[in-house]
Amino acid sequence: MTRFTLSMAVTLALASFSVSAQVTVSDPWVRATVAQQKATGAFMKLQATQDAKLISAKSPAAGIVEVHEMAMDGGVMKMRAIEGLALPMGKAVELKPGGYHVMLMDLKSQVKEGDAVPLTLTFETKDGKRQTLEVKAPARAMNTPAQSPHGGHSGMKH
Repeated sequence: MTRFTLSMAVTLALASFSVSAQVTVSDPWVRATVAQQKATGAFMKLQATQDAKLISAKSPAAGIVEVHEMAMDGGVMKMRAIEGLALPMGKAVELKPGGYHVMLMDLKSQVKEGDAVPLTLTFETKDGKRQTLEVKAPARAMNTPAQSPHGGHSGMKH
């Protein structure tokens, strides 16, 4: 193993260790778009080893990235940005179509099925410590159902 490869392997191992001690991301994905579409959603499962919250997200694929919720308001389904998504210790929180999700707006280009969309997620613990996590979310077909066709076992874990 070359010195550079060994150095990178050690760096990645240390980064993975420090991140996995707090938040795990599994089955991340982004919904593919049509040519002129300017927005899409990113979905995943999050689990924290201590109480935390997802406070922001960003991506080079979009000009604006927000954490959103969809909720009924007076009999009408509404979508809105939220300040943070609570991640109770040890409880899996699913970001899925029709619920909580990461909204990517002002897309720089079409998101095609099979593309890997980079996301940077920022989490905050109760004591104010922040952690960022890099995720590559594969784009799935526009008609992908809320439940993963992979049974929730694919994707990245950090």
